[in-house]
Amino acid sequence: MMMNTEDLDRPVWATLRQAPHWAEGGDLALRFQRDVNLFASARDDSAASLAALRELVGAGDTVYVLQVPAIRVPDGLVALREASGVQMLAGRAVAPPDGAGDDAAIVELGDADAAEMLALARLTEPGPFLARTHRMGRFVGVRIGGRLAAMAGERMRFPGATELSGVCTHPDFRGRGLARRLSAAVTAAIQQRGEQAFLHAWASNRAAIALYEGLGFVQRAEVNVAVLQRAD
Repeated sequence: MMMNTEDLDRPVWATLRQAPHWAEGGDLALRFQRDVNLFASARDDSAASLAALRELVGAGDTVYVLQVPAIRVPDGLVALREASGVQMLAGRAVAPPDGAGDDAAIVELGDADAAEMLALARLTEPGPFLARTHRMGRFVGVRIGGRLAAMAGERMRFPGATELSGVCTHPDFRGRGLARRLSAAVTAAIQQRGEQAFLHAWASNRAAIALYEGLGFVQRAEVNVAVLQRAD
């Protein structure tokens, strides 16, 4: 299936339009269910859409907005944090890891691993990750000595494209190439389905960007990120 490149400009909106079972909101603004993810998006920058986005944010609530266009903060909301990121696309075929090394065997992760995945994400902060984030797509990991040492998986998706996300390694196991192996495994699986793999990284995270460039990802666009909450 062909990818609509405009979906990449507002990947949260494009994802939620394709996944109403994960969504709250309506035709003008959507957010993920509160235990799935923190991302939300207006359909566009019209006054009506921004007002609809504001109504999705409750008292004491926060949402993340991620998009290529500049972010307009709706009246009634404030930005707790604003940052720049990059959106990268896989520019060549990525080979799956060869499976060498018994201590780095890649395993499928699921509901039985959810508590460990959440703990690892909270420790390493790869991005918003909640109790049911792991259900947004296929996740894989590496266990060493019975501990979840690293993981990576799929997050946003729309016709023709799926995002590599949730890439993180426990500090005790860094320097072993686990993030690269898991990123390659997830990316190769996306490509084997005939889809475009993409990802997001903080612009300041040069180590992560270099890792992805080594896998063949190339920058498509700069993205804007804002964490919003109600002003009152």
